[in-house]
Amino acid sequence: MTNTEQQALLTIALMAAFADGEKADSEREAIKSLAESLGHEAGGAGLARLYQDVLLKRVSLAEAVNGLGDGSQRQLAYEMAVCVCDADGRQNPAESAFLSGLKDLLGLDVAAVAEFEREEQAMVAAAGAALPVSTQPSTKMSSPSAPLSAAQPPGNAERDAELDRMILNSAKLNGALELLPQSWASMAIIPLQVRMIYNIGKAHGVELDQGHIREFIAAVGVGLTSQYIEQFGRKLLGGLIGSVAGRMIGGIGRAATGVAFSFATTYALGQVAKRYYTGGRVMSTALLQESFQNLLGPAKQLQTQWLPEIRQTASTLDAGKVMQLVRGT
Repeated sequence: MTNTEQQALLTIALMAAFADGEKADSEREAIKSLAESLGHEAGGAGLARLYQDVLLKRVSLAEAVNGLGDGSQRQLAYEMAVCVCDADGRQNPAESAFLSGLKDLLGLDVAAVAEFEREEQAMVAAAGAALPVSTQPSTKMSSPSAPLSAAQPPGNAERDAELDRMILNSAKLNGALELLPQSWASMAIIPLQVRMIYNIGKAHGVELDQGHIREFIAAVGVGLTSQYIEQFGRKLLGGLIGSVAGRMIGGIGRAATGVAFSFATTYALGQVAKRYYTGGRVMSTALLQESFQNLLGPAKQLQTQWLPEIRQTASTLDAGKVMQLVRGT
């Protein structure tokens, strides 16, 4: 895949991210930082410039589509855009209109699109039905700051050990999802993170709904849309995306970066959530983000220890099993 084709795919991903016109400043900043980071890792692929081009509307959707190669790349561009638009669990009219226009420009095979849409919509439905949705206003993550050690009650060793096992297993599973060939597989990562945090809260006697959990994830600094774009971008720039029926292909070695990212993000997120609920939910947003960043490095190192098991787990996963895991059945 040429640099022009890579940039065309990433441009469409960024356009999909901003199609709703409602991105919070924090999410915009996360996507900007991501573009700069991936651009640096790719040896100057110009992703920071792409971000500015999209945000300032200096490039059109038609121009981005013209930069794509064969039909499989066009199919992948559509699949990726749909997943980006659905990363926050919903698709508003502006995003639907964007995807409709993109589909027309791409000239896709009707049968291939229909198969993907069935799979992706089933994943979104499974994620939406997994946990209750609050009808009340969200509780903002802006509690007064307090040192964790000062607020933390006496621990429950047995509960903490069980939560540590659950967090590790969730991280290994999400790492394994990065090795699956289907482009919608990464869509399962965020719902599984949501379920993990739900279980952590429940273990501390707190019943959470999707709105509160997603707000917690955002407060930690893990954007929903930017997380999916990062997963996609790392696969693309790492050479994992091939040109066979629009699927993601490649050797296990080239997927290691994506596995490490999803494993580490999930593990650090789980450990921060455990500290937050153990400590009585008094950590400020700044402290949540600092704790998360401090845990990412050690989590990436831990991933290497479990990589053989992650690979083994990936070999046992199929669409049906992933759907069951997302639903919690």
